Amino acid sequence: MKITEYITNSIDRLPKGYVFTYADFINKVNDIGAKRPPEADRSVGREAVIKALNRLAASGKIAKLSKGKFYKPEDSAFGKLQPNRYQLVKDLLEEDGKIIGYLTGYSIYNQMGLTTQVSSIIQIGRNTVRPGFKRGEYKISFVLQKNIITKDNIPLLQILDPIRYIKKIPDTSISSACKRLIEIIKDLSKENKTTLVRLALKYPPAARSLLGAFLDEMGKSSLTEPLLKSLNPITTYKLPGAEKVLSSVDKWNIK
Repeated sequence: MKITEYITNSIDRLPKGYVFTYADFINKVNDIGAKRPPEADRSVGREAVIKALNRLAASGKIAKLSKGKFYKPEDSAFGKLQPNRYQLVKDLLEEDGKIIGYLTGYSIYNQMGLTTQVSSIIQIGRNTVRPGFKRGEYKISFVLQKNIITKDNIPLLQILDPIRYIKKIPDTSISSACKRLIEIIKDLSKENKTTLVRLALKYPPAARSLLGAFLDEMGKSSLTEPLLKSLNPITTYKLPGAEKVLSSVDKWNIK
């Protein structure tokens, strides 16, 4: 079996929208042992894989996303569909099987019903950030996350982030965002609400204050003591419109 045939067969088994690189196939070619095509030794494997993928891209069987990155396209009435956002940036979210980042920002706000806008900016929360860059038609940017990122706490971090950036959520008001976030948090288990408070302690004071006011509004004041103790009692937080939704804004110094 030739390398092109091997790669073509491998791509046929991939789901539509799956993103891959040269390395995905080079590693497989170098690891298949006795089943490896004779011409696919380590000295020529990389060059052969690169040429094969470029030929497949030129033929339209696969599409090029950016330098060294390809995807298996899905056709629609409007042309080839782009991969979903996770596929576009999965190399920035996982490394050697370990989670190092998570999707946040505008695309998640849209999924949560906080905004109707769909942005060409993909934001990623990570413990270490790097300069933003372009990938295809998307701009990738990074947000510093001070909590350790785990599979279990990502959904909670994705709730805390719009609380932190509530003034920057597009196409909505602070009062509307407050209402929606209260609905989302209300559906969490008691354990997850407690974890949310713990994670919030590493967020800026305004986010801690707003979460405390949300929990008060739900009748969960028993969970808010760590948040209240973490705040400077003379600092105020300007969130115009929050008072329309929250009855304890004075307690939390929200103006």
